[in-house]
Amino acid sequence: MQSSDPFFFGYGSLVNRDTHSYATAHRARLKGWRRAWRHTQGRMVPFLTGVPCAGSEIDGLVALVPGADWAALDLREEGYLRHVIDAGLQAEAPHPVAAQIYAVPPESMVYPQERAPILLSYLDVVTQGYLREFGEAGALAFFATTDGWDTPLRDDRADPLYPRHQRLSASERGFVDDQLQALGAVVRRG
Repeated sequence: MQSSDPFFFGYGSLVNRDTHSYATAHRARLKGWRRAWRHTQGRMVPFLTGVPCAGSEIDGLVALVPGADWAALDLREEGYLRHVIDAGLQAEAPHPVAAQIYAVPPESMVYPQERAPILLSYLDVVTQGYLREFGEAGALAFFATTDGWDTPLRDDRADPLYPRHQRLSASERGFVDDQLQALGAVVRRG
């Protein structure tokens, strides 16, 4: 492995190592970005995107893309565009890494008057990843550095709609529920 080997920076579901097979991964921080829940053309539910934002920083994972074969990851991240990270990346890797980030192109975003809800099964996966990688403080930082919590949520835990859903422990579920309550988030059942 060389410092020129390509990595991606994941800031949402890609932080949860159980959702992918990119084994060479390291914790990282990216300055100049935030996360936001966004609605886009062609998607029934909102999803997370990275948003450039001076003065902000987000934690995530950088992971090696073996052989620079982006095809599978590009397919998984359909609807996003890859962008080279020019500055602000600090990775806990044994060598410098060159990374790219997936973000929704602004022209794909829509702003419906009645917003579709965030899938709780998706949020659960993201939060579980942050709890495992960064502990409770890191998971709290995830909520604090993400915009769009005024979007309602759909509790689909009993019948998950998110394709990479994971089973959460009782304490992980409780943590998610506590954060949503603290944010005043509206959770719709079913």
